[in-house]
Amino acid sequence: MELKETWLIDYARTAFSRSRPTQPERDVFGEIRGDELLAQLLKSLFEDKLADKGIEKKDIEEVSVGVAAGVLENWTYGGRMPLFLADFPYEVPSFFIDRQCGSAGSGMHVGIMEIMTGNSNCVLSTGFEHMTRVRGKGTEPNLKVANKNSEYYRPDLDFSVVYNMLLTAQKLYEEEIPTFTKEDLDKFGVRSHNLAVKYHDEGWFKGEIIPIEGHAPGNVEEKMIIDRDMNARKSTLETVSQLRRLTQPFFLEKNGGREGYIKREGTDQGVITAGNSSPLNAGATAAVLMESKEAEKRGINPMARIVSIGWAGVDPTVMGRGPVPATKKALRSAGLTADDIDYWEINEAFTIVTLNCMDKFNIPEEKVNVMGGSTAIGHPLGSTVIRLTGTLARILKDKKAKYGVANACCGGGQGVATVIENLDA
Repeated sequence: MELKETWLIDYARTAFSRSRPTQPERDVFGEIRGDELLAQLLKSLFEDKLADKGIEKKDIEEVSVGVAAGVLENWTYGGRMPLFLADFPYEVPSFFIDRQCGSAGSGMHVGIMEIMTGNSNCVLSTGFEHMTRVRGKGTEPNLKVANKNSEYYRPDLDFSVVYNMLLTAQKLYEEEIPTFTKEDLDKFGVRSHNLAVKYHDEGWFKGEIIPIEGHAPGNVEEKMIIDRDMNARKSTLETVSQLRRLTQPFFLEKNGGREGYIKREGTDQGVITAGNSSPLNAGATAAVLMESKEAEKRGINPMARIVSIGWAGVDPTVMGRGPVPATKKALRSAGLTADDIDYWEINEAFTIVTLNCMDKFNIPEEKVNVMGGSTAIGHPLGSTVIRLTGTLARILKDKKAKYGVANACCGGGQGVATVIENLDA
């Protein structure tokens, strides 16, 4: 079978709010369900941006909905509920997908493969997360794997770490000593915030954010249009370095145990803080993919060509390693090396994840997250990878660059990656 070429046709997202699970009135989207955020995004996307391209809801042959915590009101009924809310024809099929932080990206990958194999001509990939309204509630993990008396017991798996993303980042940091310092993590977080603020102020993000009505922080009665990511703020290393440390160390023996760690760090506390990790967020994302000949027939120019995709599994206690093998797989499929890539969007679930990926591929900082990263922009878990890919496509156009890689780590120990090409370069 000859594989068909897939183009990224359009991309849009809501702004990302700052989630406040214990103070929902402070979240500007606190009164809106996650599926409603996605529905409002889709309505505006089809009524405004896609109308100019002649793409209608009935043209969509498949819809994927990615959510990391698809429970309670985030349960999508197989992806159908957001489509009902957005007035899609009943004939448009959908599915829900969970690969944690890679959920929307894996949904997009399925759509890419549908187009490549000729099973669809036009697909819609979406994701949402609302970490104020649904954050880990309604889940019931099977802990028999951690029970020594169970037939399912895994002695190599520490579930006290697996379900604590902060600790997985701390462990990755300690495993990579002496490559990085806490100051490296903090500096990258400061960079992320200041870049995001700069490009918000210059209006760059207006090219991807569709405004949604929310409310003023702390006042649900005061309606306001939300068109800017709510977490990004001007930062200094002095301020960020003083933020409360959120983790305890593992005191790995290879680094000299407790004594060696304290001697190096000057404290018995961990390195992960709110300044070097992504916040809790609410938001939605969407991307339209189309077979290249179908797009040419319609006179539609692409944002980017999908070159290749990749995914991988890693030790879940250091889930931040996931982007590295996933990217190796995608680059191998593309016949490219890291040196061929002009720009990267590496998800800053934690800055140590981004820095580790940069180190393993020898990527210079000036090629990575150049408009700011998820430390500042936000990381509404299941929706993020579409944001990374869409933002990257816009960067390649602006910079007149050819190749880009978007990748992310995933809770549970996985990684996803996508290689795209700017056909105008």
